[in-house]
Amino acid sequence: MVARMRLRLFFGLLAGATIVFAQTQGPVKSTPQFSLDERSQIMEYWSQPGRYIITTPPDAQAKGLWQVRLTVKGSTWLQAYNRARKVSAPPTENAQPANELQRDWETWVVAKLARDRWEALQAAQDANEKVLGQRIPASDKTISATEPPRPGPIPDALFALAGNPPKFAEAVVPMERDIVFEDITLTYQDNIRLSNPRYAYYRFSQGVNSEGVAVKEMPQERLDHLFQLAGVSDSEAKIMKSVSLLEGGFDAINTYDTGYVSIGFIQFASLKEGAGSLGTFLLDYKNTSPDDFQRDLRRFGVDVTPSGVLDVLDLQTGAELTGTDAALKIIEDPRLVAAFQRAGLKSDPFIAAQIRSAKSQFYPGDDTVNINVKALVLSGKVSDFIKSEAGLATLMDRKVNTGKLDPFTSVVTDIANQANINSISDLASHEMEIIVRMKYRKSYLEDASLTQPTGQSSRLGRKRALKSRGGKNL
Repeated sequence: MVARMRLRLFFGLLAGATIVFAQTQGPVKSTPQFSLDERSQIMEYWSQPGRYIITTPPDAQAKGLWQVRLTVKGSTWLQAYNRARKVSAPPTENAQPANELQRDWETWVVAKLARDRWEALQAAQDANEKVLGQRIPASDKTISATEPPRPGPIPDALFALAGNPPKFAEAVVPMERDIVFEDITLTYQDNIRLSNPRYAYYRFSQGVNSEGVAVKEMPQERLDHLFQLAGVSDSEAKIMKSVSLLEGGFDAINTYDTGYVSIGFIQFASLKEGAGSLGTFLLDYKNTSPDDFQRDLRRFGVDVTPSGVLDVLDLQTGAELTGTDAALKIIEDPRLVAAFQRAGLKSDPFIAAQIRSAKSQFYPGDDTVNINVKALVLSGKVSDFIKSEAGLATLMDRKVNTGKLDPFTSVVTDIANQANINSISDLASHEMEIIVRMKYRKSYLEDASLTQPTGQSSRLGRKRALKSRGGKNL
């Protein structure tokens, strides 16, 4: 009887874990990219037995069926909270309080997070004990081993600013998904376990990710071949390789965060609209290498419109979806995103197209700069005064992660006015100071593989920048 009850509870869990997507306002109408015959062929391919298998993870007996995860609603509230208090930080870090009042708020938020994670762990352990006979998983560094105090009432000012926060953690059942192509099997797990329990960009519990084969782990000879195939210089290749270490491999995929669908070594993202840098990359690939595009993506149900918008098939109904609907379908059905990862592992043309598109979309050297220095308006290109690879990598890091170079113009304007600059090229002697003030996720001044600003003026510029940032070691 106990065994039957556990089995009944387990299958009830699987039914409860089924993910239902919120319906959108309706299909986006556009010119079809797939013919009726093509849709039928793609549906037939994916309906073959064994192409798509959903199971519990093999380590469920050790880690538990139920595990603790950040909630999507909690993550969304945390981002709104950061915006409301006008603080920010790179995605890998937590935004710090800006004043004493915010420090009081932080104390409450941290206490609530600790309590929510502990309660979620108790729920997971209770459920696992009923089904598996073990109180698992064990507490980890993100969850208190002993019962933390309740946070108490939310501060009135915090409630007025950011609204009522939801639970920050819950007990969920991650499921494993195997996608079986004719030449490779790819495996994903939903309900991603994030290293930061208060990550502010988590949006889709059904999303999956894979960092892929890191660029730094690939043989140098193969990398040289791929970058040469893309037609970029040795210096540009060094810069892009360095920035890609913060993103992933050529086969990297991510469908759980605010980027919606993110692909490749620079993480080309569709964003909510289902276009973005990913749409631009795909359109370039389709236009320049249509046969490769067909082989790598289209035959599996992934396409792009002539305006650079995602276009995919619903593999169950054969309906053709574009824009936001397409991005949401890729998030819901990992078979579609698996086509991207397979291409990143199997196709040199797909990789070369990534490199080529990364240069055209994110390489900052040719970006135009306009600054006001007293009565003068100075104009030029970034490469007119940012000469080092470390400097260009610093700017590319910001552009890749945020989509823009801000606050580059204001930083350069400030330095130009302080130094009474008369031409854009004169800013080259202040490159170090600019780089230090523009640092984002990583200090490329520490990267020995990149050329660095040189000379006495650069050392003085570093000291000035450090002083302006409060003497912090950047």
